[in-house]
Amino acid sequence: MPNSSLSEMGDSGAESAPQPTVSAFARYIHGWTWQAFPIGMGTGAVYVTLSGLEDRFNALTTIETGFYFINMALFVVNTGTLLLQTILYPRQAWRLVQDPVKGIFVPLIVLSFATIIIGTVNYAFPSGHASAGFIYALFWVYVVFAVLTCFPMIMIWFNKPHDLMHFTPAYAFLIFPMMLVGVVSFNVLRVIDASDPKALGVLLVGYFFQGLGSFMTFFYLCIYVIRVMTTGFLEGHQANGAFVACGPPGFTALALIKLAEHARDILPSRGYVTENAGEIWYGSSVLTGLLLYGLAVFFFIFGVLPYWSKLHKNLNEILGCWALTFPNVGWISVTRTLGDIFGIEFLYIIHLCLTIVMVLTWIILFVLTIVAFWKGLIFKSKEEDVLKDILPAYNEHEDTGIHAVTDGEQDTARPMVQVSEFRPEQP
Repeated sequence: MPNSSLSEMGDSGAESAPQPTVSAFARYIHGWTWQAFPIGMGTGAVYVTLSGLEDRFNALTTIETGFYFINMALFVVNTGTLLLQTILYPRQAWRLVQDPVKGIFVPLIVLSFATIIIGTVNYAFPSGHASAGFIYALFWVYVVFAVLTCFPMIMIWFNKPHDLMHFTPAYAFLIFPMMLVGVVSFNVLRVIDASDPKALGVLLVGYFFQGLGSFMTFFYLCIYVIRVMTTGFLEGHQANGAFVACGPPGFTALALIKLAEHARDILPSRGYVTENAGEIWYGSSVLTGLLLYGLAVFFFIFGVLPYWSKLHKNLNEILGCWALTFPNVGWISVTRTLGDIFGIEFLYIIHLCLTIVMVLTWIILFVLTIVAFWKGLIFKSKEEDVLKDILPAYNEHEDTGIHAVTDGEQDTARPMVQVSEFRPEQP
């Protein structure tokens, strides 16, 4: 009888013991991922494409500036939230970096910063809020940021084997920041005089990293084609990743043509190479850019045709859909550039139509992302996942399914439901 009474008292104590709870704010901080940065990049894609329109009006610049500020706000929110996550939940932060899927999104913080630099050149410099020297400094900050982010992530990612049958072009995000140095370079050169010695450095560094990034990402594209030949078109969340393939050829074509435009002025200004070097670089870049433009358009069509039939229409996978925006900026901008070079009015019309589609896509994705966030379908961890990181004793018992208790409660502990394992989001 005494033993039975003690047992009943123990069960009663276990049932009445308060269970640890986690606030919604903590669950969002813990559940935030690097996959949030494509939202800002997609916002940057809107004002970059709008800035290339041939027919402009006063309100257009105001609209572009609005998107520019939204982009900066998103960058601050994402960076600040991930910083809080690193401080409060270091194990989760390190887990995200090492994750074979979520880890590829880490370099996107650099790409998001690139869109801010471009916006600064477009809107802050003309209004006098940013000087040429400040933008020049931002360029070198970006280069260092890209190198210090990409190479450690490359070392982490390539330190483990990966199944090529699940390969997606999104894996090339590990290289994208270095490839975008060329795009940042020609934008920075817009505010630097061609005779300034600093212009040559920006030009050559732009070419250097553009070559590095372009060739490496093209290797990824080769693997992507092999994967499609082996398994068929990408399905589900990976269907969005097909549009990432448009990025390398599109941005490379844009960077080569635009850098060569500046080379026409920079190289002759001090007699670099030969007096005709600038024109030679420009002519060869236009030809190369046209070839790459065709490849980018092909990959876009290659991704569009099977997209709707292959996509899983789940709101919790909305973050992957942002790949419909920023990877396409390169070849869309080249459309306008080729119209300028060859005087083809029809290309301006195509560029206008594509820009309208870009804006509409952003509106749809932004609304759906807000709905998904409001419903807790994205960026929100489960309570047990948060508890595993904040209560060491809870984590020690996760394999046995026993809930962690304090020293004073050990005699009254009882088995609990097995805690779910951490499941990474898919790109």
